[in-house]
Amino acid sequence: MAIQGRRDIKTRVKNYFGYTENTPETISVASWAKNSTPDARSAATSYFLSLFPFLQWAPRYNLTWLLGDLVAGITVGMVLVPQSLSYAKIALLSPEYGLYSSFIGVLTYAFFATSKDVSIGPVAVMSLETGNIIASVQEKYGDLYSAPVIATALAFICGFVVLAIGLLRLGWLVEFIPQPAVSGFMTGSAINIAAGQFPAVFGLAKRFDTRASTYKVIINTLKNLPYSSLDAAFGVTSLALLYFIKWGFAWVGRKYPKYARAAFFASCVRHAFTIIIYTIISWRINIHHVKKPLIALVGSVPSGLRHVGRPEITGDLIAAIGPHIPVATIILLLEHISIAKSFGRLNGYKINPNQELIAIGVNNTLGTLFSAYPSTGSFSRSALKSKAGVRTPAAGLATGVVVIVALYAVAPAFYWIPNATLSALIIHAVADLVASPKHSYGFWRVSPLEYIIFVGAVLWSVFYTIESGIYWSLATSIVLLLVRLARPKGHFLGRVRIKPEEVEAGHQIRDVYLPLCSESHQDIPVEAPPPGVVIYRFEESFLYPNASLINDRIVAYVKKHTRRGKDFSGISAGDRPWNDPGPKATVTASTLEEESLKPKLRAVILDFTAVANLDTTGVQNLIDTRVEVEKWADTPIDFHFCGILSPWIRRALIAGGFGQGNARAGTALEVAPAVIENLENVASPAPQAERDSDGFPLNTNRLSDLETGQPSGSGSGSGSSSTRSSLVNEKNNNGVSLNKDGTYERRRQSGGSNGLPLLDKSTPFFHFDLHDAINSLHLGNDE
Repeated sequence: MAIQGRRDIKTRVKNYFGYTENTPETISVASWAKNSTPDARSAATSYFLSLFPFLQWAPRYNLTWLLGDLVAGITVGMVLVPQSLSYAKIALLSPEYGLYSSFIGVLTYAFFATSKDVSIGPVAVMSLETGNIIASVQEKYGDLYSAPVIATALAFICGFVVLAIGLLRLGWLVEFIPQPAVSGFMTGSAINIAAGQFPAVFGLAKRFDTRASTYKVIINTLKNLPYSSLDAAFGVTSLALLYFIKWGFAWVGRKYPKYARAAFFASCVRHAFTIIIYTIISWRINIHHVKKPLIALVGSVPSGLRHVGRPEITGDLIAAIGPHIPVATIILLLEHISIAKSFGRLNGYKINPNQELIAIGVNNTLGTLFSAYPSTGSFSRSALKSKAGVRTPAAGLATGVVVIVALYAVAPAFYWIPNATLSALIIHAVADLVASPKHSYGFWRVSPLEYIIFVGAVLWSVFYTIESGIYWSLATSIVLLLVRLARPKGHFLGRVRIKPEEVEAGHQIRDVYLPLCSESHQDIPVEAPPPGVVIYRFEESFLYPNASLINDRIVAYVKKHTRRGKDFSGISAGDRPWNDPGPKATVTASTLEEESLKPKLRAVILDFTAVANLDTTGVQNLIDTRVEVEKWADTPIDFHFCGILSPWIRRALIAGGFGQGNARAGTALEVAPAVIENLENVASPAPQAERDSDGFPLNTNRLSDLETGQPSGSGSGSGSSSTRSSLVNEKNNNGVSLNKDGTYERRRQSGGSNGLPLLDKSTPFFHFDLHDAINSLHLGNDE
């Protein structure tokens, strides 16, 4: 009695929560959690090893890799030194700070990188943003904070934020920014930087504000061209020499392929070669004018590491930098991840975005001990490193040595470098960041809406600030994503019959289902579905942003293409619902006749193939849809679902009362049925073979050989023994066991989500595909 009482209590509790004994088996939270939760020890070990990727390739390091890394590392170092000097100028810092940021970046990245090609260090866009932040803080607080102190604090804060994102494995957030947004921002920034450097090329930098909006800088540069100084002789010729070397050696490589590699390395040193040549010329003409040089020079650069120590970071300084941290952080991680992914795709390997964020986070936080300002991946140097034949991330160590040698041995010579030549070097470097017309037109061809994001980012950067370009890119990208999620297309489907050229060769006619109204197949006649049947295919997950829209869409289609189930002609106006009064009295007889010719609604088939997620709001809207269409048809309507690939969607639909009902003969219950009947005429099936309670055919005479298409049995009765054996095997493979008394019993599968059947006898309104869904309706031959 006690046991029976406990069972009754248990049953009542289940019923109270809506669980009954005949509730179909679905995936459980407990089984999902058990199968999805990794072993804590192995997970911790894997996480720790992922933090230090060099442990995977360092033990296999060899002389061949060493040679490739040395060549690539030294080549990049010869470019990095002059670029660092010039980029520090954009950041409103002394040249040595560019070198400090360079050597610490390439050294630390070698131990944390998952990309062999990326070169870390000062970059034009981040340098420009650093300079803007320094100018903004000093404009508000005066000389309270020096430029190096602001830049170092910015590097620490941004580096710490990016490091935290990487350690918490939140790198997927970067994926919310599409490629057109990144390209538009980079293009606008490159134009901004180049426009700001042209005044220095012509010796006009002191005549007007070169950090104003890009269009203003361009206009002022053109206005002041008549006032150009001797600097123009250095700047213009330097820029011309850089492009002459680049294009000249590229032509040599194409014309004489056997010299292509030599021409490539000769072209790589054009930056260092140009700096050396013009530094010597500058030294010769200014040697006797030390107090008042004839042209603008870089000035004194202290040798070695002079500013090593703890960075000065206070609460007031963080508050002063605070408004600029989001933009600076986005630039820091966005540019690096996009570059790392690009070269990973190019060279056949896959990066770990979270680990890459950890790498640049460690780089920027440790770099503050050497007074480095924010640094990230460089597109131009990464391309150079890749083409130079880099083998592993260890190439950064060689690059770091080159920078340190320059700091200690060559620093006094930096005094004579012309500013105009550095500006020409910057223009030459950022020109590669501007999207080509072919590239931008590709955005238009793929997605005009994303092209608008690209153009908008460029225009905002040119006519206002690069910060506004970033915010435009982020805002419009998120809005576009939400619009696509909240306003998915979806299609009502019809049938197209595909008939092979040689039916007698064993090929069968098959049906495919295409949108009834679509521009993609205007020349293909699409048959309407059987009268009273509505087939709708989702193109997006069914979630709360789009649930109401899809509900309205299906209900509106049903009311337009089927007739009302209840006749309102004999009901007085006072007895009609206030929100559904029926047809107006002024409706013409022809309209009523046309309405009466429409079929009654018989079934709604929903194709869930593209639905990856279904939430509570989606289920509730499905229930609302069923209530509304049943009210319209004035009769219960069957809702069929096909293409359900997620056990969680199946679970959600069952919770909403869908899928269950009486099993119908002819409905496939197995994922891949061994016997496929009436494939050539799905919408008009021939009389179905008699089936048992599990949905398997009893009349084995109708079983056909899969290869020949001929009957496998002969005569009457139950067929041959081999046929019976194959049927038993089929039932056994599909979870149905043969008992000793000759009856069959469906086995309950276990093992969590992996053991649940995709189709189940208890849910006959869930189908594998549209073929089975329509076949289960038992339409007449004329339909």
